[in-house]
Amino acid sequence: MGERTKKLRKRTLTDQEVIKLYVKGKSTTEIGKCANVSSRYVRMVLHKHNVEMRSFGSWKRKYSMNEDYFKTWSNNMAYILGFFVADGTVARDMQSISFAQKEKYILEDIRKEIGSEQPIYKNMKTGVHLLTLSSKIMKEDIMTIHGVMPNKSSQIKFPEVPKEYMSHFIRGYFDGDGSISYEKYTVTFVGGSEIFMKSLLKILTSEGFRPQFVSQGSYYRVHIRGRRSIKLFSNWIYKNTDKSFYLRRKFNNFNKEKLKLEYLEDRKDLSTRKAVSTRKLDFLLIYTQLKSEQKVCDCMGIKITTFKRWLKNDKRFKLDFINLSKL
Repeated sequence: MGERTKKLRKRTLTDQEVIKLYVKGKSTTEIGKCANVSSRYVRMVLHKHNVEMRSFGSWKRKYSMNEDYFKTWSNNMAYILGFFVADGTVARDMQSISFAQKEKYILEDIRKEIGSEQPIYKNMKTGVHLLTLSSKIMKEDIMTIHGVMPNKSSQIKFPEVPKEYMSHFIRGYFDGDGSISYEKYTVTFVGGSEIFMKSLLKILTSEGFRPQFVSQGSYYRVHIRGRRSIKLFSNWIYKNTDKSFYLRRKFNNFNKEKLKLEYLEDRKDLSTRKAVSTRKLDFLLIYTQLKSEQKVCDCMGIKITTFKRWLKNDKRFKLDFINLSKL
């Protein structure tokens, strides 16, 4: 009884809303995602209200679409496939695939590109929008042609993307599972499949970047660092871009850079332990003369937040600084 009450509190749709969606032709799995409950719970609601159940697989599609969309490569298809690899789901028991994203407009663009009028639903609790495309052909193409399977997170391999479409695929994956910190001049990808992330590392290296691979338990990260490097990366992924197909907030972050490429440089050896240790030692030496954290930061061209991070994360540096402060 306690478990059932707990589930009821999580629901985002009423019984009547659940029934209405089912009558309109939605599957119990789709309704469950919208209502934040399991498909079994949806069936319980329908039985409780004596709703006549359809036989499994007997529903007819209400919304048309280009079911062969993922058979032919294009700039837009490569982007959507990359986006799906990051933020998509292949249904295990249904003939459908789903996209999830907080920004509704990108799902609207994808829906239009694929030629569907399928409604986009919003989970009111999480704020995430869901676009589900019901198609056996599309599901099979995603699985057999591109190798994207149910429960893909830890096992997916990098699809065989033609080189001319690689930047668009990477942009799609970046919009789903990537981030840009302009202040730190860092682009980061995250994923749960080691083989996929190491393939990504290899591809970025082949494009002239100097990515770094970091293992963090069951997750893996690939970083591109440096002011010039992230400008080059943005030039690459946004070239020949259909204006519809990118997340605006990430595009706008890259556009914080106002200098032209020829005036940009990466700070040499910024990420190496040796270089950071040397910079910390320089800070302490200069501090003995200036006796001001801010003045030392200005002198060295670093942010005060960098100095504070050193104090927080490096006990030896903190102790040395405290001792110098007492002199």
